[in-house]
Amino acid sequence: MTSQLDAVRQRFHRFAEQEAAGNSPLYERFALGAAEDAEVAELLTATSVNFAMPTLFFAAAQRALFAEPWHPLTRYYPSVGGHNGVDDAAWPEFREFVLGRADKMRELIASRTTQTNEVRRAAVLHPVLSTIAAQAGKTPLGLLEVGASAGLLLGMDRYGYRYRLPDGTDVNTGRKKARLVLDTMVRREQGRGRSKAPAFGAKVGLDLTPVDVLDEEQLSWLEACVWPDQPRRLSFLRLAAEEVKADPPVLVAGDAVDDLHAAAARISTDLPLVVFNSNLLAYVSEARRADYVEAIRELAATRTLWWVAQEPFGACLNLLLPERDDLVLDGPAHNVLSVTRWEKGRSEVRPLARSGMHGQWVEWL
Repeated sequence: MTSQLDAVRQRFHRFAEQEAAGNSPLYERFALGAAEDAEVAELLTATSVNFAMPTLFFAAAQRALFAEPWHPLTRYYPSVGGHNGVDDAAWPEFREFVLGRADKMRELIASRTTQTNEVRRAAVLHPVLSTIAAQAGKTPLGLLEVGASAGLLLGMDRYGYRYRLPDGTDVNTGRKKARLVLDTMVRREQGRGRSKAPAFGAKVGLDLTPVDVLDEEQLSWLEACVWPDQPRRLSFLRLAAEEVKADPPVLVAGDAVDDLHAAAARISTDLPLVVFNSNLLAYVSEARRADYVEAIRELAATRTLWWVAQEPFGACLNLLLPERDDLVLDGPAHNVLSVTRWEKGRSEVRPLARSGMHGQWVEWL
């Protein structure tokens, strides 16, 4: 049987090869180092196997570094003003830092969860919700995000969007004069991103530990979850947090399965309901994923509902479309965007797009 430490080291390898490679030279180097270093990797076993992800480990390290802005390791972290590229000294410096603060690392890892509230994923979700809004007619949508963190994606109606099409031209949509404009590369275009912006009659977020952006410590954890050598993502997060402060959604503490129906009950049945989740289910056991899909199906039997999932194929869509081998992960990590509706207990599932894990690109199917 694979031990938790072995599983953690394998995850560091996969993270380096499938997620960090080509996106974050810093995290690629650190993940490869942790995969080969049992003493460092062991720190991540301070939490349960479902939550023991490299992203949590690196967020804990960055949060600890925020408290020591004078430490030499900050030279490698643009998020705190560093400008050194990855060199031979980077890994030894990082290793010394995390092992020298092992108790703090374990405390953070045991008490926190990865909450990468990546707002640019809204650029992929927005055109889908525009299409659903057109199907729903003139009635505003009720929006329920499961795994909402601080609810930044629930603010998608306050953002502008710029889509760079394959021919090099741009399509702009979303809120006019928006303070935050999210951009994404469209690798294959099918006329998406041009629809009228959806209207929301209610916004509710469900999360085990919702984040209050008015709380500086909680906001600092969100910032620690952003990869340090991707400063635009940090800028997007801070601007989105200001928008959420101006128009806060209802955030509910609870479990994705056990508390789904209670959270949905906060949205009037007069509103067509959209339940959506984005990069949530990787942190849920396989059995619990099936329970989650069943809970949504049961909810759909009681009211008009669309379920929008932005997840790796193996995280949920494989439960509904096991025959779609063409959607199985091949190469760098990516999400599959899908919409599911239930009619008389039977599901109608539509895979719509592949997209980057952070919403940096979309390829419509």
